[in-house]
Amino acid sequence: MAAVVLTERQRLDWLRLIRSESIGPRSFRALSTRFGSVSAALEALPELARSAGRSIRICSMAEAEREFEALRRLRGRFIALGEPHYPVPLQAIDSAPPLISVLGEPAALLRPCVALVGSRNASVAGLKFTAKLAQELGDAGFVIVSGLARGIDTAAHSASLATGTVAVLAGGLDEVYPPQNLGLFERLQGNGAAISEMPLGWAPRGRDFPRRNRLVSGLALGTVVVEAAHKSGSLITARFANEQGRQVFAVPGSPLDPRAEGGNHLIREGATLCSEASHVIEALTPLLRPDAAFPHATTWIREEGRAGEAEPLWDELDLPEVAPAPQTATLSAADWGEPAEALAPQDGGDLLRVSLLGLLGPAPVSVDDLVRASGRPARDVSRALLELELDGTVLRHPGGTLSRAI
Repeated sequence: MAAVVLTERQRLDWLRLIRSESIGPRSFRALSTRFGSVSAALEALPELARSAGRSIRICSMAEAEREFEALRRLRGRFIALGEPHYPVPLQAIDSAPPLISVLGEPAALLRPCVALVGSRNASVAGLKFTAKLAQELGDAGFVIVSGLARGIDTAAHSASLATGTVAVLAGGLDEVYPPQNLGLFERLQGNGAAISEMPLGWAPRGRDFPRRNRLVSGLALGTVVVEAAHKSGSLITARFANEQGRQVFAVPGSPLDPRAEGGNHLIREGATLCSEASHVIEALTPLLRPDAAFPHATTWIREEGRAGEAEPLWDELDLPEVAPAPQTATLSAADWGEPAEALAPQDGGDLLRVSLLGLLGPAPVSVDDLVRASGRPARDVSRALLELELDGTVLRHPGGTLSRAI
């Protein structure tokens, strides 16, 4: 697609069409192609809907202008598909959003990206490895993309603030989830960017997270899954990456740790094993040549049974030329990860013990690492660890490192 630059009126028309009821990325493209322009598609939409026996709420110019101005007040901007700052890898996917809203440095979207995703309830070992991987990939010139979630996503963004990171939100850019990452969200904009396809004011729902995940993988040349349970949103990201023809990497883990089940499964099914940054760098470097094309999908990831019924990731107008939206089983809020504290007894000592058990896995880690990851005073952590040792739920190893008894 040749590079274009929209006028402000055209940008408002694009926003009106994509914000209209039952218009998704695929129907947007089909309608603009059929009628020759987005403005013509907007004019034809009411009659088209009536002929299909239904009515459609069309986003008004006033609504579009309000969102346009609200994003401007946040110092953000809309970038349209085909414009110079629209990420080329994202433009290549068949469900590329017509408009993305961006905060921060749009130039970060033009650099080669690697997605790092994984468990929200990550182990200390997983968090350390993610930080090391993000730093080394950043030093090699890659921007780190993730979803701003707790755990692996947070570690990936935090470790790549200096070299550049992109956060993809499931809701609007003014609806940061989880709210604990608001500070990180603001810091990463200094040398990176935050993007969303959703309207301002949109609080994320269940199906918005897998919808977001297709953008995480779509921005990147490759996706690395660090820790992922068998039922994990990270596996949805890996599936999208595979379908988009991108490289999928997985970090192996102990078969005794449930957080390693997803990554080990991906490796068994054909993902590239990743135990150091060079494994990613060597595989993706050939794609950095100006004449390099994205590889074709190999569709090696088999569909796994998941909790919940499958539903389309967005609503599309029922037109013969519009392919149906991707379907995936959505996860509940609990599956997407609520803080352990919300599920634990409301006693301070119990909360800390639950938190420490969540940070521990079969791989031994130091007390200092646990103190840093927990954010609690060293004295409290040491006391809680001693209690867990006496309970037999934590094992101490030579050198003072600890692991969870499996």
